[in-house]
Amino acid sequence: MNLILIILVFGVIVFFHEFGHFIVAKLNKIKVSEFSIGMGPAIFSFGKKETKYYLRLLPLGGYCLMLGEDEASEDENAFSNKPVWVRILVIAAGPVFNFILAFLFSIILINQVGCDPAVLYQVVEGGAAYEAGVEPGDKIVEINGDNIYNYRELTLHMELNGKHEPVELTIQKENGELYQVTLTPKLDSDGVYRIGVVGGYRLCDGIGENIKFAGYELRYWVKATITSLKMIVTGGVESEDVMGPVGVGGAMNDVIEEVKEESETTGEAVLNIFLNMLNWCILLSVNLGIMNLLPIPALDGGRLVLLLIEGITRKKIPEDKEAIINVIGFVLVIILMFVILSNDVKNLFFS
Repeated sequence: MNLILIILVFGVIVFFHEFGHFIVAKLNKIKVSEFSIGMGPAIFSFGKKETKYYLRLLPLGGYCLMLGEDEASEDENAFSNKPVWVRILVIAAGPVFNFILAFLFSIILINQVGCDPAVLYQVVEGGAAYEAGVEPGDKIVEINGDNIYNYRELTLHMELNGKHEPVELTIQKENGELYQVTLTPKLDSDGVYRIGVVGGYRLCDGIGENIKFAGYELRYWVKATITSLKMIVTGGVESEDVMGPVGVGGAMNDVIEEVKEESETTGEAVLNIFLNMLNWCILLSVNLGIMNLLPIPALDGGRLVLLLIEGITRKKIPEDKEAIINVIGFVLVIILMFVILSNDVKNLFFS
C-alpha cells in the first residue's frame, strides 16, 4: 500500500509536468506523437490517431514527444516549424504547470492545517530573544534584510544559518511599530542552537487568506529548493543529505509508517497520511519545476536558453550542433542520476 501511494505521488507530479507541455502544444496545433508517463517497457497504451498514450513500468519520469522536436519536418504543425515564441511557451509550460500544481495543492493543505504567520506565540525565558526584549505577539518581517511571510521561513533560515552566527531581525509590534534586534543563537539542552522563539498555525481568516498563504507556501518551497541547490554547489551539505527518487521514496515510506503509529484511529491515520503526501507533492513538484529550469542541455532550461538565443539573434541554431549539445547534456544528466542513485542505495542499505 505504501509503495502504491509513493508511486502515485511521483506519477501525479510527472503527469502534470508533461501535461503542461502537451496542452500548450495542442493549443498551438503542434502534433504530439506520444504522451508517456513513466519510462521503460509499456504496461499499456491507447490512442490510434495523432497521439498515442503510454503508461510505462518505471515511475521515474515521462515525456511528451512532438513531431519535429528532434528532427527536421516539412509538416506545418511540427514543433520545429512553429514561431520561436510558441516553442518557448511549450517548453516552459512543463515547469510552470509544476508550480501551478504546487500552488493548488498548497490551497488544499492550508485549508486543513491553517496559516503560519511569522507571529511569535511564545518567547522562551532565558533565550536570546527573551533577553533582547522580544515578546509574544511580535511579528518577524525581515531576517538579515530578507522579507519573510510565514514562520517556517524563520525556521528554514535558522536551520541553514551558521550554528553561532548572529541574526538580525526586523520585528513589528502589535501596534505596528517596527524595530530591529540582533540575536546570537544559544545552545539549548537538546544540543541545538536556537534564538528561543515559538510560532505555530492558526485557522485562516477566509478563502482570501488561505490563497495568500498558499502563495507563501509556494514561495517557501521555492526558496528552500534554491537555497539547497546553492549549498550543494558550494559544498554546504553532506553527500548523504542528497536524495534521488529512491531516497525520497524511502523517506516517504518512513513518514507513512510514523503517521500510522502515532494516529489513534484509522480515520485520523488516513487524513494525516493524505496531508503528508500532499506536502510531499508540493515539495517534489517545486523541485521538479526548478530542476527543469536549470540551464542544462537536454533539460527544459537548456532548451529554453537555445530558444532565447534564437529569438534574440533571429537565427536557428544548426540542428547538428543542437543535437550535439543535447547529447552532451543527456549524458551528464544520466551520470548525475547514476551518482544520486548510488548514493540513495548506499544510504538505504549501508547507513
